[in-house]
Amino acid sequence: MWYAIIGTDHPESLAARKSARPAHMARLQQLHDEGRMLLAGPFPAVDAEDPGPAGFSGSLIVAEFASLAEAEAWASADPYLAAGVYRETTVKPFRKVLP
Repeated sequence: MWYAIIGTDHPESLAARKSARPAHMARLQQLHDEGRMLLAGPFPAVDAEDPGPAGFSGSLIVAEFASLAEAEAWASADPYLAAGVYRETTVKPFRKVLP
């Protein structure tokens, strides 16, 4: 089943995000390589493709896992959480309708 993982950033966490990004991206790439990634990306803190120093307010990942528990375990091991980028993560079942 698909699961939406929503990470909410701490304020002023852009430097930590940049530092932890390679490890975070490696985990996302692994899901993609396994065919389990639907989409992933950050929420810019301002209405701009490149938010510059405003940074990001969080991220959304939609990926396939065998269970909610597996998705929660994966989310709890995210490098952004360990680096203090995310102040919280939420994991919800997701039902893809379109496209």
